[in-house]
Amino acid sequence: MGLSVKLFRQVDGFTLDVEWQINNELAVLFGYSGAGKTMTLQMIAGLMKPNKGHVRLYDTSFFDSSSSIDLPPQERSFGYVFQDLALFPHMTVLNNILYGAHALGKSEKRERAMGMIEAFHLEGVENKYPSEISGGQRQRVAFARALMRRPDVLLLDEPFSALDNPLRIEMRRFLRDIKNRFDMPIVLVTHDIAEAYAVADTMIVYSNGKVIQTGTPKDVLDNPLNTEVEILIRGIML
Repeated sequence: MGLSVKLFRQVDGFTLDVEWQINNELAVLFGYSGAGKTMTLQMIAGLMKPNKGHVRLYDTSFFDSSSSIDLPPQERSFGYVFQDLALFPHMTVLNNILYGAHALGKSEKRERAMGMIEAFHLEGVENKYPSEISGGQRQRVAFARALMRRPDVLLLDEPFSALDNPLRIEMRRFLRDIKNRFDMPIVLVTHDIAEAYAVADTMIVYSNGKVIQTGTPKDVLDNPLNTEVEILIRGIML
């Protein structure tokens, strides 16, 4: 199994208690806001610590409470795209992308960044600032930065939520292109059923800090396991 996640944490009256595994696929964590999806990503990335559980990728443990393993974020091979993209407004497009691999040597960093600029069709805007480029271009800069250090898994926290619908549809195609080009597991958080259905190989349905169904989008939509899943899907579709 590729990425194996088992997480338990209690915080501010909320309990997250989830367990799931994915292979080299695009998995969507789907559910209402506040269900624990973003918290899961933060724990995988090492930005928040579970009370117990594990985060493993193949034979490597990044967190394991039973073995007292807890690697810091910079030692975890995960790329992360935040909901607000978290681009540095005072840095150019090129410098934002370069920041994604600050541990590399100068020449290697620049060579890799130029490759990312070409791969993400950002030629001509390298020296512009985030405020000077389009929403779609800012999305591509955030993805390029997250992929600069060639992570083994890409974590995406609702990166398209602020976009209008035509651009969201374009970004869904872009996401499938990324999956094909970089060939790595991707975990996407969303509460948009159309987005989940369009991009997911596997849907992991969250509700109140628990996983209540896992399957292909078609399986989940056609065969909800219980009334809770059915209400969740219908409620979000309305």
